[in-house]
Amino acid sequence: MFYQKNTLLCRCVTGSLFSALPIVLLISCSSGNSDKEVKEKFLVTNPIRKDTLYTNAFVADIHSLQNVEIRARVRGFVEDIHVDEGQYVKAGQLLFSISSQEYAQEVLKMKAMLASAIADAKAAEVDLKNVKTLVDKNVVSKSDLEMTQAKLDAFNAKIEEAKAHESSSNLQLSFTKIRAPFSGVINRIPNKVGSLIGEGTLLTTLSDNKEVFAYFNVSEKEYLNFISRKDANDQIEVSLELANNKLHPYKGKIEIIEGEVDKSTGNIAFRARFPNPELVLKHGSSGKIQLTTQIPDALLVPQKATFEIQDNLYVYVVDDKNVVQLRSIKPSFRIPHFYLLESGLSVNDRIIYEGLQRVQEGDEIIPEVFTMNQILLQLAN
Repeated sequence: MFYQKNTLLCRCVTGSLFSALPIVLLISCSSGNSDKEVKEKFLVTNPIRKDTLYTNAFVADIHSLQNVEIRARVRGFVEDIHVDEGQYVKAGQLLFSISSQEYAQEVLKMKAMLASAIADAKAAEVDLKNVKTLVDKNVVSKSDLEMTQAKLDAFNAKIEEAKAHESSSNLQLSFTKIRAPFSGVINRIPNKVGSLIGEGTLLTTLSDNKEVFAYFNVSEKEYLNFISRKDANDQIEVSLELANNKLHPYKGKIEIIEGEVDKSTGNIAFRARFPNPELVLKHGSSGKIQLTTQIPDALLVPQKATFEIQDNLYVYVVDDKNVVQLRSIKPSFRIPHFYLLESGLSVNDRIIYEGLQRVQEGDEIIPEVFTMNQILLQLAN
């Protein structure tokens, strides 16, 4: 009985060992497979050289071709306003009338003074003739003749003075009628009919918006690049992006570059002129000047193939052994979907285009070529 129990025990142990053996072998095999590295496929591409258009945007201030303040030149009450705010007026059109009775009376007074001076001068001429006759007859001395001549000269001077006063009074009277110095649009009118205004009071402003100036600042570097590619007689065309992000339908031309670089900002001001026949643009508006530059033979790399580390730009380069290497690049411009490179890569370098987050330096990969022309076609769709 004792012998049978031991036999059963041995059979049980032996059975357990043999049944566990496949499990151990299975674990051993799976462990060996996990140690083998599985290479992953990645799309790679090459930088390309291509003639490229680069557009840079600059904040612009819009000014009317002419924008002037219309101010009163005499004191008085506003008798009449002949225009309305926002109205288009023509050069010479009557805008405001100021009370003129006081100035009209002054004109009459000056005319009377002139007439009196003329009459006194005529009387002095008669006296002079008489004194000359008496001098010829030796009745009076030559000194009397000289005194009479002096009186006539004084009366003639009074005539000139009276004429000047009359002209001044007529000018003051004309200032009571205020007319448009040029054709344009009337802006706000702060003083209404009946308002007492003084000399210099602002009545309104007048804007000629058929054309507008756009002033914008560029850096000294951009200015030098601009000058280097601009012919002496060329006027570079620019576009204007409005506040609603739409483009002004008319192209403008850069006319003027200021003579100084602002030391505090390092910028220099440009002025472009834009047609504005529909009068859409107003004095004081804002926008963005879009200056397009052609860069021949630029080296392009997709933005998708780059990443930043501490404000520096990098790509993953795949060497001849398909091993990934980290490389720093220096861009010169950024355009939609691409960087224009200044240094760091050549057209012969292979860079990883997709899956940057799944790879690290030193990894060995299986590269699949995705040409730049394919990328350009993909982005165009």
